[in-house]
Amino acid sequence: MSSLAGPDPRALAGPLRPPLTVTAVVATVTVVLVGILHAGESVAHGVDAAATAAILDADSPARTVALMVDFGAEPAGAAILVTLLAGLCLLLRRRRLAVLAVACLVPAAVTTALKPVFGRTINGEHLSYPSGHTALATALAFVFALLAVDLFRAGRTAGVLVALGAPAVAGAEMAWSQVALGAHYATDTLGGFATALAVMPVLALLVDLAAERRPVSRQASPG
Repeated sequence: MSSLAGPDPRALAGPLRPPLTVTAVVATVTVVLVGILHAGESVAHGVDAAATAAILDADSPARTVALMVDFGAEPAGAAILVTLLAGLCLLLRRRRLAVLAVACLVPAAVTTALKPVFGRTINGEHLSYPSGHTALATALAFVFALLAVDLFRAGRTAGVLVALGAPAVAGAEMAWSQVALGAHYATDTLGGFATALAVMPVLALLVDLAAERRPVSRQASPG
């Protein structure tokens, strides 16, 4: 079982790259296919209708919990969580993961760009697919999982399980809150979850590429 640790570890350790690259491809296909399936819709049906009926309850005490979870992906909450995660990575001398923590905002931005493409709406004319809140929660959990994998020197199998399991838990929690608050359909949250898993491994590879090319550029410069 190979170790994933190193003195200045990559954002995405070598043994994790193949399985997470495959995950990113599958997630990308999922975003597109689910989006096409529900493009232009404005009402819930099928799985979405069942999930909404089971979870949505405006008078439930759980609504308070849902609002607290939702705050984590609101602008103020997101800024706090991103700052805390990036700070933790810097404190532990994982600079590349600190950069990746800030990049967690990218999947949410991608969902904003995709919403008009699919044109699905909820509560009137509010574009809903894919869910940016779910994408952000998933992305943050993904970076935290990579940090934990590195700190505890997990093997490849354990590393993949943690790198995918933690985002799944965080994504499911945010998905529940969004459906409970009536802000999204269940499949919107699936799209947000998949968007994060499509984008974050690619961003991690780009962070590594940029960091690994920088010393070469310095050596090649005159003087």
